[in-house]
Parts: sequence; structure tokens; C-alpha cells
Amino acid sequence: MSGLLALLDDVAAIAKVASASIDDIAGQAARAGVKAAGAVIDDAAVTPKYVHGFQAARELPIVWKIARASMFNKIVILLPIAMLLSRFAPWAIPYLLLLGGCYLCYEGAEKVYHWLVPHDTLSEIDPETTPLDATHLEEQRVKGAIKTDFILSAEIMTIILAALDPDQSVWFEAAALGLAGIGITAIVYGAVAVIVKADDVGLALAEGARTDAVRAVGRGIVRGMPTFLKVLTAIGTAAMIWVGGSIVVHAVGEIVWHGPYEFIHHIAVAVANGVPEAVHGAVEWTVTALLDGIVGLALGLALIPLVGLVKGSH
Repeated sequence: MSGLLALLDDVAAIAKVASASIDDIAGQAARAGVKAAGAVIDDAAVTPKYVHGFQAARELPIVWKIARASMFNKIVILLPIAMLLSRFAPWAIPYLLLLGGCYLCYEGAEKVYHWLVPHDTLSEIDPETTPLDATHLEEQRVKGAIKTDFILSAEIMTIILAALDPDQSVWFEAAALGLAGIGITAIVYGAVAVIVKADDVGLALAEGARTDAVRAVGRGIVRGMPTFLKVLTAIGTAAMIWVGGSIVVHAVGEIVWHGPYEFIHHIAVAVANGVPEAVHGAVEWTVTALLDGIVGLALGLALIPLVGLVKGSH
């Protein structure tokens, strides 16, 4: 009997350790996922445009196709690559983060540039090569969305990997990275599904609700969605520039020069020291984010003509 009780105690102890490990994995995955906020928000902001113009019945199937490919990219392709880098070439991670940060800065700055200098995108469409068949157009849109998602997913997974505790085992890192990837994909494409169907729900309420109040809510949803999408796009762009700048500053510090990071940190601390202690942390974070964003925007604007030259040479 005593042997059985001892065995049960051992099982209980193992269960507690396993439970703590799972909690630790989930906690690290969540904290690491927050680091990828800029790319995540932009992913949610960008994806709805790929279902624009299709029949309502095709919207969710298109979102599901993109989400399924995104999950495959993160778990089957990018996670093993990340694990190999972590084990055999950890020195390469800051360089990949630097490239990814530059990409985020470029993408964000390009959107800002096009807002400031509008251009007619219709002139870029070649009627000779643009498919008019709905099935072909859907396939083309899905391929474009998957390509964009793969680039963002690679950046997200690299950011998450860099945020994890390097002293953990490879299995712990893989579990945390996989959990964060799955969670981010579910959140992003769940939000996208809600966004693309919100106007249909609003229209149904506006036309079929029994009470005036509910019909008014439906009309408000329909009228408010265009503004909401514009605001979401603006937030996504700002987040890309801020996160991109922050990644570049930190990566440059790890690779070659701590000057930009220390300069930004000293300014943020100096400003925070001039405000009440209750808001000290919030002010320091805000100033750091603002300066990281300025760095990101300046770098992104500088990259626009360089990217144009590279594209023009092909």
C-alpha cells in the first residue's frame, strides 16, 4: 500500500511539473507573440483586401484557404528552419531580424508615401494579362495573399524566436514557437473573418431586425466599416514602422553598434524623469516607441528609392 501511495505521489509531482512546464511554455509564447505586434496587426489589416469584390459566399472560404496556408507555412516550414537556426546558427538571428526590420520599415513607409503622394493603381493593371474569370481571380488573390503572409509569418516567427529564453531546451523552444504561431494565426484570421463578414451582419440587422434600435445598430455597422478598415490600416502601418524601427535599433546594437539604442534610451529616461513617478514607465515607453518609429520611418523612406532601383534593374 505504501508503495502505491509513493507511486501516486510521484505521479502527482510529475503532473505538477508538466503543468508548470505547459504554463511556462504558454507564458513565454504569449510574451514572445506580443513582440510581433506590428506584423500581426498589419497582417490583420492587409488580408481583408484580398476578399474585396467577391461574392459574400466566397469570403470565408477564401479566408480559410489563406489561414490554412499560413498555418502550414509557420508550423511545417518556418518552425523547423527556426529551430535549426537556433541550434546551429544563432549568430544569424540578429541579421535576419535586421532584414525583417528593414522590410517592415519599407512596407510601412511605402504606405505613408502613397498616402502623401497618391497614385492611380488602375494604370498598373494590364487588361491583357488580368484574368476576368472569378475562379482565376480568386486563385490569383489567394496566391498573392499567401505570398504576403509567408513574408510576414517569417518575420513573426523570427521575432518570437529572438524573444524566447535561449537557455531553454530545443523542445521547449519548438513548443513555445509552435503555440505562438498557432495562436497568432487563429487570432489574425479569426479577426479577418469577423471583419469581412461584419458588413453582411450589419446589413442583415438593418433589414431584418425587429426593433428600431437593433436596425440602427446594423446601419451603424454598415456605415462604420469603411472608416474602421481605414483606422485599422493606419494602426497597422504605424505598428509596422514602430516595430520595424525597434527591431533595427536592437539588431544593430547586437551586431555592431549600441549607439542608436543608447541614444534613444537616454532621451526616453530623461523625458520620463521630468514627469510624476506614477506615469514614469508609460512616458518612457511612449518616447522610446516614438523615437523607434521615427528611425523606422526615416529608414523606410530611404529604402523606397533603393528598392525601386533594384526592381527596375530586373
